[in-house]
Amino acid sequence: MKTVEEINRRIKEGRAVVMTAEEFKEARGNLSPEEVDVVTCATCALMSGTFALLSIPVAERGKFERAEELRLNGVPAFPGPCPNERLGVVEAVVYGTSRSESSPGSYGGGHLFREMVEGKGVEVEVWAGGRKFRREVRLEEMELARIFTSRSTFRNYMAFVHRGRGRVGTIFSVLGLRGGLAEASVCGCGELNPLENDPGLLTVGVGTKVLLNGAEGYVVGRGTRFSREKPNLSLVADMRGMIPKFMGGFVTSTGPECITSVAVAIPVLNERIFRDLGVRDEEVELPIADVRDRIPFEHTHYARVWRGTDLKIRYLPSLCAGHKTCIVERRCPTGAFRRGKGIDPDRCFDCGTCIQLCPSFTGELGTLPVGGKEVPITLRQSCRRKAVELAELLKRRILEGKFLLSQPSQPLAG
Repeated sequence: MKTVEEINRRIKEGRAVVMTAEEFKEARGNLSPEEVDVVTCATCALMSGTFALLSIPVAERGKFERAEELRLNGVPAFPGPCPNERLGVVEAVVYGTSRSESSPGSYGGGHLFREMVEGKGVEVEVWAGGRKFRREVRLEEMELARIFTSRSTFRNYMAFVHRGRGRVGTIFSVLGLRGGLAEASVCGCGELNPLENDPGLLTVGVGTKVLLNGAEGYVVGRGTRFSREKPNLSLVADMRGMIPKFMGGFVTSTGPECITSVAVAIPVLNERIFRDLGVRDEEVELPIADVRDRIPFEHTHYARVWRGTDLKIRYLPSLCAGHKTCIVERRCPTGAFRRGKGIDPDRCFDCGTCIQLCPSFTGELGTLPVGGKEVPITLRQSCRRKAVELAELLKRRILEGKFLLSQPSQPLAG
């Protein structure tokens, strides 16, 4: 019915009809495939498979032969692959889940990436030839700074509960997941997820242009643990164009994790793509697994997470008891709350942890049917509010002619 080239021409001419996934699903019953050109979809979640490749100026030429060890704000990095012998420049790979040696429980690679994008200085420590070199470096000084994902944008994920006793420390909990089916932790943006809106992978393939943390990037190929039933993507983008609020660190009960966001523009090329874009939360399966083995034993749907719930957590300062030490300040997994200042919306992940800690915070998170009872959701490791915002950002860029669609060079399916 349409081609990517035709849609790009309409974008350049200012005639393209672009809708966010949220807008499209509300209006779909009154639309035909001919009446919409592009639908923008997005997800924002903890994505462990995130890492950066950096080229870091450390010292003058000839000062050291090659880096043997490297720390960035205390976060271990892997020098190389190129030795850059005697050039004073160190190439390095940094995992989003690596933990600072000085603050392993509260600071990691995800925090580092966000601070770099915010323009903050990074303390670089290099050990080479029995000597230590130290320098503060900013992103703008780095010749290259790219973020890759080994797997991201899962076609949704799953929910976790603990059927045993006590608490279990896990990356899927901030306070430790309570046993006896006392609570549930969920991840996945439901009907907004890009791959949920293109289940046949008809438009998303190798070379598809995306926004990774708000920066223009591309699909490299399949991510690890890829399957037709649960596909995911490997992506790349330059850090210089990224937006801090769409990325960062998130402290779980077992240490820091990495927040990553992805937006994809899906071209409405034919009737099938148009039909797939109509998927609703009630149709998106949500497997429920015990956190101890991560094997699903029950299933529900994402309407339980996102329909009739609050996307944004609210703070009611009138209910604050004024304790000398604020537990929410100490335990907020993104450091978004400061007493006297309230919630920083750019840092807040709307995860719900604060609701469990203090009656000054409120928000409806929903429940899941497990074992004949309604188990309350107490933690969301996806931020649908920011996914909506990112989809809106991509829509604006397309309408302004700043983002054109790309034709995949190779399919992911098959």
